Amino acid sequence: MKFKDPELKKGSFLSITLLILSGELIFLLPYVLARVFRPTFLEVFNLTNLELGSLFSIYGTVALLSYLYGGVISDKFQPKKLIAISLFFTAFGGTVLSTYPSYLMLQILWGYWGFTTVFLFWGAMIKATRVWGGSKNQGEAFGLLDGGRGLVAASMGTLGVVIFSMFLTNDIELASLVERKNAFRYVILFSSLIVFLTGILIIVFMESSIESAINKSASLIPNIKSVLKIQSVWLIMVIIIAAYVGYKVTDIYSLYASDVMNFDNLEAANIGSLQLYLRPIVCLLIALFADKKSYIHLIIIGFIIMLVGALVFSLGIVQVNMNYVFFFSLIVVATGTYAIRALYFSLMQEGRIPIVLTGTAVGVISVVGYTPDIFASPVIGYLLDTYPGIIGHQYVFSMLVVFSIVGLWASMRFNKLVTSFK
Repeated sequence: MKFKDPELKKGSFLSITLLILSGELIFLLPYVLARVFRPTFLEVFNLTNLELGSLFSIYGTVALLSYLYGGVISDKFQPKKLIAISLFFTAFGGTVLSTYPSYLMLQILWGYWGFTTVFLFWGAMIKATRVWGGSKNQGEAFGLLDGGRGLVAASMGTLGVVIFSMFLTNDIELASLVERKNAFRYVILFSSLIVFLTGILIIVFMESSIESAINKSASLIPNIKSVLKIQSVWLIMVIIIAAYVGYKVTDIYSLYASDVMNFDNLEAANIGSLQLYLRPIVCLLIALFADKKSYIHLIIIGFIIMLVGALVFSLGIVQVNMNYVFFFSLIVVATGTYAIRALYFSLMQEGRIPIVLTGTAVGVISVVGYTPDIFASPVIGYLLDTYPGIIGHQYVFSMLVVFSIVGLWASMRFNKLVTSFK
């Protein structure tokens, strides 16, 4: 089946701004809060690292099914309604979380979020971003998207810490569990409100800008068959798997600060929030320069940087009272990770994936590429619980070393493929 891409021009600033806001805020409740407040989150919900990892695994399992079918839907319909509906349903889940439900209810809730944040949302967001960038600005489009998302996440993390502190009557170490739970409830409710209001902004202000890239006759099986015949799709899958493991490891930075560096819970939360600011810095730099370079060349460099940083942590070099080494190593790993994240969907352009198949391609790629949502968090949780202190963290970063090497290999293969096109 032959597909001819429509002529697309770069979209408006308003459209990309709304995509940025929705693209991160929809993950605020299931992911960002637990990343920034991990020690507090474990405490107030009475969870182990393995139990929290299992929640993420449930989310990932439901999400994998949602990616595939949701991708085809995004090739048939405008993103505006799809994105807004997703935000509304996700926000509702936050009101449930604020009641501190049982672990069984938490499992159901994370499965629910695996559906609401992906099925109608993910393919629509990625496709709208690709179309916004036009033919020549894919690096800028996805760099702005992920950089902007990172800035939103960091800002919300910082704001969350402020709200949490405001509702504590005592110092964090002196506050009772009840006080901490009450303070954190306000963080959850505020987050839910922000997600809901973003859905309203999407309905009111988002432009219907991708009409030309819609295929209303799109169907599941033929589209999937067409996508699977594209060689670049398979390599992008592997690249995303490797990069996403690196992203999952960012979940433990605040815990590393607490367990190994002996930071208190509030200081650890600040570390979790601080590393989030690296994401917009790296991604926005990518947005400025990526379209002047080969996307895959930058990704290869990203994997090399991630590998070096992971090796430092895996060897146990970063220990208590070595704050400067900790910050430097954290920056190195995060820089490599975020640089790759900013660009891996830009590879669809270099890999010659038709725009009208973008949603389906994103769905197929994501089904495999985001499998770390299923296995990474439980494995990380198991390692941290079984091997307390620095040893468990070393094992986690050793896993990242392995995936960095795999990602580097796939990137070099993709580069060879792109060279053969010329």
